Amino acid sequence: MRLSSILAWLVQWTVYGSSAPSFDAASLQRSSEASPTLTNPYPDKPRITFRSDGTFKITVFSDMHWGENPWDAWGPEQDANSTRLMEKVLPSEKPDFVVLNGDLITGENAFKDNATLLIDRIVAPLNAAQIPFCSTQGNHDNQKNITHLQEILREQQVAPLSYTRVAPPGVGGVEGPGNYWIPVFETSTDSAPVLVLWFFDSRGGFSYGDNSTAVPDWVDESVATWIENESNAMNDAWGPPENRAALAFVHIPPHLIQGLQAELNSTKEPGLNADSLGSGSTQSTTDEANLGKDDAFWNSLNANVKNLHAVISGHDHGNEWCIREPSKDVIFCFDKHAGYGGYGEPSWGYGVRNLVFSSTDPNAGVQTWIRLEDGDARANITLDKNYA
Repeated sequence: MRLSSILAWLVQWTVYGSSAPSFDAASLQRSSEASPTLTNPYPDKPRITFRSDGTFKITVFSDMHWGENPWDAWGPEQDANSTRLMEKVLPSEKPDFVVLNGDLITGENAFKDNATLLIDRIVAPLNAAQIPFCSTQGNHDNQKNITHLQEILREQQVAPLSYTRVAPPGVGGVEGPGNYWIPVFETSTDSAPVLVLWFFDSRGGFSYGDNSTAVPDWVDESVATWIENESNAMNDAWGPPENRAALAFVHIPPHLIQGLQAELNSTKEPGLNADSLGSGSTQSTTDEANLGKDDAFWNSLNANVKNLHAVISGHDHGNEWCIREPSKDVIFCFDKHAGYGGYGEPSWGYGVRNLVFSSTDPNAGVQTWIRLEDGDARANITLDKNYA
């Protein structure tokens, strides 16, 4: 009896409870038939698929920061500018899928009685365009009047094409429920995906309520075991992990990235580099005692998820570069600050990161670039074994 098969059943039981398939030792032999619950965790939504020409495009909006200073004229003006950016980018880029990569709102300026209503405004352009999407949450999404879970539940309620999910109980630590994955298929009738998009909750910010305290700002170590269990279940259902590609999204950069900034080569690793990591809000912790506390997550991700083309973060509004992390030989990329809220400089511009798969071959490179609101593009690179 395969241990990974038992783990696959346990994962399903944790998520689905009594409605999970019954445990049948005789059926736990490896099979070409994938478990329905694993193969399609979104039974009430359309499957995410590549286009008929074999391409798949993701557009990432990061650090939108809706809801800043609603009592001043400039706060709502920022939100209007952010909406304008989305309404300009979506029809011109025509993405197959959109990721909102954290700090959707500036939660410290939100009021308890209407904080989640900001989610309605954020997703309105996506609803209007009928583009499937999902989100991660950031440190500004955990504050005394708002939590990651509240945002996720509201998003699920008001956005029919939201694919954001909540992790099983016990996964994610304090205020970190947003750990999940999304399968992407070549066609809607395939039994196994060609790409898996992983999303992780880096937490941070402050706990809910009047006695608010700081929340750890890294991916909780419980996620490491969850990644291993989910990966084993996928392998049993879909075959070897080498048969599918992967991307990972997490709002706050892993700690290991901090030490790589000094090695940047602006020719080989292009893109804005205006935020110094490790200072202020620009890295996941300023307390050196916490460095390395996300190692369990980082090690499990890279050990269990194969063909991982990149790990992509926001958080640092002035950075948009990609670099190879040598200890795991994996590429890390920053997003582009998309929202007019949050800190920044007009000279940095506002825009998105695009990622395009040109083939369903899991080893094929992924083209990525920064697209500014005015249509200009920069930092165009290919994420493959030859990058950096």
